[in-house]
Amino acid sequence: MTTRALLPTATGKRTAAAVRELLASRKVLACAAFGVLTAATAVGLLTAPLLGHIVDLVAGGETGFTVPVLLLGVVALVRGAANAWGLALVSRLGEGMLASLRERFIERALNLPLERVEQAGAGDLTSRVTNDVAVVARSVREALPELGRSVLTIVLTLGALTVLDWRFLLAALLAAPIQLHTVRWYVRRANPLYAEQRVKEGAQQQQLLDTVGGARTVRAFRLAGEHVDRVRGRSQDVVDVTMRATRLTTRFFSRLNLAEYMGLAAVLVAGFVLVGNGAATLGTATAAALYFHSLFNPINAALALVDDAQSAAASLSRLIGVADLPGESGSPGAGVARRPLDASMKAAGVGHAYVPGHDVLRDVDLDIAPGERVALVGASGAGKTTLAKLVAGIHRPSRGSIALGGVPLDELGPGGTRRAVALVSQEVHVFAGPLADDLRLARPDATDDQLRAALARVDALAWADALPNGLSTVVGEGGHRLTVTQAQQLALARLMLADPPIAILDEATAEAGSAGARVLERAAANALEGRTALVVAHRLTQAAAADRIVVLDAGRVVESGTHDQLVAAGGRYAALWTAWSAGRERGGG
Repeated sequence: MTTRALLPTATGKRTAAAVRELLASRKVLACAAFGVLTAATAVGLLTAPLLGHIVDLVAGGETGFTVPVLLLGVVALVRGAANAWGLALVSRLGEGMLASLRERFIERALNLPLERVEQAGAGDLTSRVTNDVAVVARSVREALPELGRSVLTIVLTLGALTVLDWRFLLAALLAAPIQLHTVRWYVRRANPLYAEQRVKEGAQQQQLLDTVGGARTVRAFRLAGEHVDRVRGRSQDVVDVTMRATRLTTRFFSRLNLAEYMGLAAVLVAGFVLVGNGAATLGTATAAALYFHSLFNPINAALALVDDAQSAAASLSRLIGVADLPGESGSPGAGVARRPLDASMKAAGVGHAYVPGHDVLRDVDLDIAPGERVALVGASGAGKTTLAKLVAGIHRPSRGSIALGGVPLDELGPGGTRRAVALVSQEVHVFAGPLADDLRLARPDATDDQLRAALARVDALAWADALPNGLSTVVGEGGHRLTVTQAQQLALARLMLADPPIAILDEATAEAGSAGARVLERAAANALEGRTALVVAHRLTQAAAADRIVVLDAGRVVESGTHDQLVAAGGRYAALWTAWSAGRERGGG
């Protein structure tokens, strides 16, 4: 498969800087969370000396256990309450940071040049907004609070060991070299491994999207077996890299277990020596052993969270890599505030190649006067959709120039292009929510009367009024499902509300049946009235109704004229019309 130009991934330095930026506006909450967790941990450290005191009482034959036992209960209650409060504050901090990052990511992703997204593939972007966001979210909800609590416990417990006897601290620190070496060994291997895993998952999603999205074509050409093999191959790549990560994690934990054994053995030996010399009581040695034993979970948790941290860091870097990308405003000429002089469109010497050396369009010249309706006709692969996307500003031509209203696209900038031209394709998305909100995507300030007028113009008001709650009916995923014809009428109504001077229809009736196509052709004609229009004609009845027809073949303009002129000329369009007419007679459509 062709290597894709994946979206960028932020460096570790940039990722750390982005986290600091997110924390900067939440300093008070961060300090409060840290303070409460510190207090909870400090209170919890009183457990070991209280138990050591009880041991000393037993060793001395005394019976005054009531007070220390009651204090143990108080310590447990206070520690539990403070822990709950501290973890709630940490969770609020993490969720707030994640929400800001997610919003920034989505805002940037929606403003990326579509050409850039297509070069990377939908799988790369969707894997970031699904898998990577999920990994970071899980870390924020689970790993971040646990890590904070574990680090505080480790630091304060080592301080408590020092207070008991500095020699216990030295014994406990014998485990540190093994643990530090283990972490360094693991981090060097884990970081690139998790980054590779994210890329493999993106490739897997891209293959799934390609296969499912092109299911009809796959079945038509009997390519199901080949595509299943491709999906299997991409999935196996993910399995292989995941198993490598699992083996690495297993080796990581086995080394941590060795460190625990070494540290506890050293503390017990130190306690034996100190108690034997009379330098410490049995209760003190017991408290030291309990302190070190209490470090097992936080140390293992903190070091184990290195695994989650590496995975989350890899995902976070991919999110920040997109969040830092310049939007369309960073394109050449975006800062030039020029407006189209009229509703004309001109392409001069336009050539385009998605892959260098494989031209899709070659030396295309096209001049459309204001208010003129031009139909693009040609066999599949002739370059019709590519030309439509170039005019809409989705792609930049490899060669030549395109101007709207006498102003080159680069000088209009993305905002100017969106105001000047609108593209309606056959792939229409119905957003989940009230029908009125779906329509207002094109014009947020539109009144209900304006929405109804737009629907009426595209012959959609009757079925919209027949919905259970009219314009308030929830449509899309989880709501009322619109038919293909209704969804396309919705897109044409949005076109009416956006009211651009230039409109492009890219096979906007292709997915509807014969009856639906006739409805959509009437709706499209109404929506295009008074606009300059470029229509990629799937049905030649659309071409016949156009002011002019331009025939593309192998990326070149081979014919241009009215329907009658081209039929009379007996060229390529005449052959297409004859075949189309014969097909309609046989199919009754």
